[in-house]
Amino acid sequence: MISVDLRAITQPVGIMRIMAALLTCMCFSLVATVGHVSSPYWAWCMFTWCFCFFFTLLILILEFTTVNAKLPFAWDDFTAAFAMLASLMCLCASIIYPTFFTCKTCHRQIGASVVSWVCFGVYAGEVALTRLRPSGQNSGFLSTLSGIMKMLETFLACLIFMSLETGQYSGSPGLQWCVAVYSLCFIFSILIILLSIGQLISYLPFSFDKLVIVYNILAAVMYITAMVIWPLYSLHNRKRPSDCGPLCPWDKLVMVTFMTILNAIVYTLDTVYSIRLVFCVSNQ
Repeated sequence: MISVDLRAITQPVGIMRIMAALLTCMCFSLVATVGHVSSPYWAWCMFTWCFCFFFTLLILILEFTTVNAKLPFAWDDFTAAFAMLASLMCLCASIIYPTFFTCKTCHRQIGASVVSWVCFGVYAGEVALTRLRPSGQNSGFLSTLSGIMKMLETFLACLIFMSLETGQYSGSPGLQWCVAVYSLCFIFSILIILLSIGQLISYLPFSFDKLVIVYNILAAVMYITAMVIWPLYSLHNRKRPSDCGPLCPWDKLVMVTFMTILNAIVYTLDTVYSIRLVFCVSNQ
């Protein structure tokens, strides 16, 4: 039987989710009235607001109807992870959209940018509330430091994919290797997240923690090679063109370089932390 739980919309977290749904709806509605812009950054911002609106509304409906209690995965872990991901995505959209698509007379674009910043604050508040658990209460994988770093790795990879263009790497084996690194690491990180959320780890016939350590080491090494190869092949002896606009292809190469360096750092920290967690803390 499906019942109704009013606490889903009357508790502080529920009220924040209602606010987030309304704010994200305002963002993509304001931007949609301005018109379509042929840019991956515009598409990313619209995807961010639509994605956050849809899943926030879905979470509210599932908790209000108590259907979430019947789902075959860790619901609290999923909602905490979504709030973290949504706050990161809204932060990114709040920086990208006003940087590339606003002007002094663009009132609706400025309004969407301001609302997006408020939306980021709401999601960040939800993260703070969901992370403040009573002492002794277990938290899922995505609420731990390892899970947060896994989400950050996939998020940075999405920013890299957003900035990639086929013409940038189609004629260079070195750059094609970098794209393969981004793709493989993204796929395996998503797989680890899904296995953890779905609580399928116990069904695997091997040690999942040690497998993750091996993957983290390989991913960190691969990203370090990409961190060296990408700027060497894409930016070597290439200066920013004088007539380059705000959506210049050269800027996208720099964006990929910067995100590659950040993700290499995150994968390295994730490797060190997972090794310490499995071989040091577990043996104490």
